[in-house]
Amino acid sequence: MKQWFAPLKRGNWRNLIACFLYFDTGFSTWVMFGPLAPFISRQAALSPAQAGFLVAVPVLAASIVRVTLGNLFQSVNGRRLALLGIMLSAVPSLILLLPVVPSYTLLLVLGVFLGVGGASFAIALPMAGSSYPPKVQGLVLGLAAAGNIGAVLDGFLLPGLAQACGWQRATLAVLPLLGVTAVAVLLWAEDRSAKGGAGGRALTAFVVSLLGLIGLVLLVDAGAFGMGQTGPLLMPLLGALMAGVLLPRRYLAVLAERDTWVVMLVYSITFGGFVGMSSYVSLFLTSQYSLSKLDAGYIMGILSFAGAMVRPVGGLIADRLSGVRVVVVLLAAMALCNFGFALLMPPLAGGVALLAILYLCFGLGNGATFQLVPHRWPGRTGLMTGLIGAAGGIGGFYLPVIMGLAREGTGSYQLGFAAFAALSGFALLLVAQLQQQWLAWAMPRESNLSLAAQVAPLE
Repeated sequence: MKQWFAPLKRGNWRNLIACFLYFDTGFSTWVMFGPLAPFISRQAALSPAQAGFLVAVPVLAASIVRVTLGNLFQSVNGRRLALLGIMLSAVPSLILLLPVVPSYTLLLVLGVFLGVGGASFAIALPMAGSSYPPKVQGLVLGLAAAGNIGAVLDGFLLPGLAQACGWQRATLAVLPLLGVTAVAVLLWAEDRSAKGGAGGRALTAFVVSLLGLIGLVLLVDAGAFGMGQTGPLLMPLLGALMAGVLLPRRYLAVLAERDTWVVMLVYSITFGGFVGMSSYVSLFLTSQYSLSKLDAGYIMGILSFAGAMVRPVGGLIADRLSGVRVVVVLLAAMALCNFGFALLMPPLAGGVALLAILYLCFGLGNGATFQLVPHRWPGRTGLMTGLIGAAGGIGGFYLPVIMGLAREGTGSYQLGFAAFAALSGFALLLVAQLQQQWLAWAMPRESNLSLAAQVAPLE
């Protein structure tokens, strides 16, 4: 084990810590509505579908903003972008500090700003990887992305604070975390990625995507795309089209590649499952098993901790065996767990056990999937991180929405779990079919990989 971690000394470990903190606090801000949703739902008398949509909006916002932020990373220093993201992530907590009860519409808009915290993924990962050689990219990106542990803080911290002083004041807990992260990024972050392109145009695209998402949320809330759940279900498509219009045409060429879509599908299941379930599991546990809000938050924290901590392990194993082999096994396990829920809807102990297995698969799968990216797309890691991360966010958006619809329409979550079992099985078939082709480039061989197009020369 020691020799696996030894290559980390060849890079900038302070930068790695800063990137981890940036993603960690960004993630805490991003999924903040998840453990608070039972409190918000009770105060605002939300239906299951409305509550599902509320916790889904930040996930979708992150998926779209990641694309334009990943594009901006190609031409602007990552440290500056991280500081910008931290400031925007603090907006919801500052607004909720006001002594007024926010409307459902305002909460949806604030959810867009929470999504900027999740978009930190598109900056933290390539900036961390830019200081390290190819053969440890799986481990390095896994360590940086272990910032998923931010969901743990939410699960353990926010429900207790919400019960003691109200859910609005509970959101202030993320502000000191963001402050500490800003200092770490300012002092330690270092972006060695090669830069090019029009920074001004990329910045405009990022701003337009953020404002466009706010407008899209307001239109959906007003019923502009149809009443019921038609608007929410159309939002990912409309948001993706907006992001596609804003990206330079030369970057969209990767969308013509088959491998891009398959990896995006896999990540929509692994990372989408992690963030979507982290956003919704408190509502699931309180409604399905009648747990208290505090107990549901604690279980969410434990599950998120397990999923976050094994992400570097997934990257480490993938560095040795290749992410392809690891992903095949994990997709099979996720399909079986979701099918088990759909068939049995087990009692509390069995349900938590299945959730624990799912979270472990999510975390391992996240690390294994991103081990593939720098090997398959050298020189375009920032862009691909944004695109693949967007797919993960869209998967995370649909999970709470579909779960809420299943619960409201049938009184059970079985159809929701059945849908995700089928999706995992479909992805398994695709990756298994491509396995031999992918192994030709997925096995890490430093001799045939050059970071010249991806990062500046290492010192």
